[in-house]
Amino acid sequence: MFPRDFMWGAAMAANQCEGAYLEDGKGLSIADLLPDAAGGRWDMLYHPEPYLDKKLPYYPSHEAIDFYHRYKEDIRMLADMGIRAFRTSVSWPRIFPQGDETEPNESGLGFYDRLFEECRRYGIEPVVTLCHFDTPYGLVRRYGGWKDRRVVDFYCRYCRVLFERYKGLVRYWMTFNEINMMTHIPFLGGGLLLDGEPNRAQAIYQAAHHQLVASAAATGIAHEVDGQNQVGCMLAAGSYYPYSCHPEDVMAAVEKNHENYLFTDVQSRGAYPGYAGRLFEEKGLSLEMEPGDEALLRENTVDYIGFSYYSSRLAGTGEEARKNRVDGNAVDTLRNPYLDITPWGRQIDPVGLRITMNDLYDRYQKPLFVVENGLGCEDKPEADGTVCDGYRIDYMRDHIVQMRGAMRDGVPCLGYLPWGTIDLISAGGGEMKKRYGFIYVDKHNDGTGTLERRKKKSYDWYRKVIASGGADLE
Repeated sequence: MFPRDFMWGAAMAANQCEGAYLEDGKGLSIADLLPDAAGGRWDMLYHPEPYLDKKLPYYPSHEAIDFYHRYKEDIRMLADMGIRAFRTSVSWPRIFPQGDETEPNESGLGFYDRLFEECRRYGIEPVVTLCHFDTPYGLVRRYGGWKDRRVVDFYCRYCRVLFERYKGLVRYWMTFNEINMMTHIPFLGGGLLLDGEPNRAQAIYQAAHHQLVASAAATGIAHEVDGQNQVGCMLAAGSYYPYSCHPEDVMAAVEKNHENYLFTDVQSRGAYPGYAGRLFEEKGLSLEMEPGDEALLRENTVDYIGFSYYSSRLAGTGEEARKNRVDGNAVDTLRNPYLDITPWGRQIDPVGLRITMNDLYDRYQKPLFVVENGLGCEDKPEADGTVCDGYRIDYMRDHIVQMRGAMRDGVPCLGYLPWGTIDLISAGGGEMKKRYGFIYVDKHNDGTGTLERRKKKSYDWYRKVIASGGADLE
């Protein structure tokens, strides 16, 4: 079964829940520039430049679910559910509004003082992501985002402030959310503006190198400030399967997995893997590394592997494979005929979680931490206000069973933090109707609603799971 200290919990992110986008001295983040789907959000994610100076009707992050003002109510509801860990992120521009200041914004720090103390009051362990898709827009405007090496120093200054301020309050940290998303959505991952860029791959992987260097430096600072700190990487995971047993399809899956594991190979092993040379050569790029980068990466590896898991993926070659391409929420994949699929294009594969966990542990021999997993659905309240989301219970149950299977395989796992435990705006589409939570929030895609919170059927189910230590999944 699950160990007694297993961290059953919940996961959210500042830019998707806090709101208060300019309150108490906060600056703009890249997430604050993203409109809703009707305003062109998906197009902006891939081609942001035309949107930067537009004034569009609705920006979902500006209010989000107003967690900034309602965090006490929300933490109390999560505590009543029995959670032992709460993953959130610190909004970087709430602490350094433009990103490059020398002194932090005390009002922003004060909010996180109160939030983390509230968690501790209920015996909840904070798990904090240092950068969750919210690079300060000031750094994009002045430096071109993570393409500029100077941003490494700004990030490290920010991290040191947090490590020193929250020593004793926060022990579990992650440096970058889904760091491999840099190669899929570079604006979201690193604030990159690539229109007119002569070599997109060069810019993307150079920015990724800067984040890997920053991650290593921050890990070293965290351990220096407090030897009790545990620092993890965070990968958008999900193993690639071959489309068929044809050797070329198998090799295609190997190469796709390499593209994802490149990041965690560096963060966990302390060096670029051998296959990186061929990958970079094929993409026509050459990383610029400074003296000391290799030693920094080698000497400051992460303590655990944090990852999100929503689905496995499929890779293949040939005409048949190309005809079966589907949009898997920012990550292109192929249709797996053996899996059900959600209206948002995610294929449901609980066994894939066990496979992914085995793959990650076999590769790194470090503890894993499932810090995102969940089912986005259009939950519709009944006439009496109840939300009967049995489909979410089925999804979570099936994934917990497979997580338990991986642990029985010998994979150490620190905890399970389902995503969006309180309904929040989705990172991709900026929607509210794509709901993940055990707690319903009365807010709609157009921004209307009372923001009232109410428990779904899955709330009581998850409370029972936690109370039983994972033994009762019915």
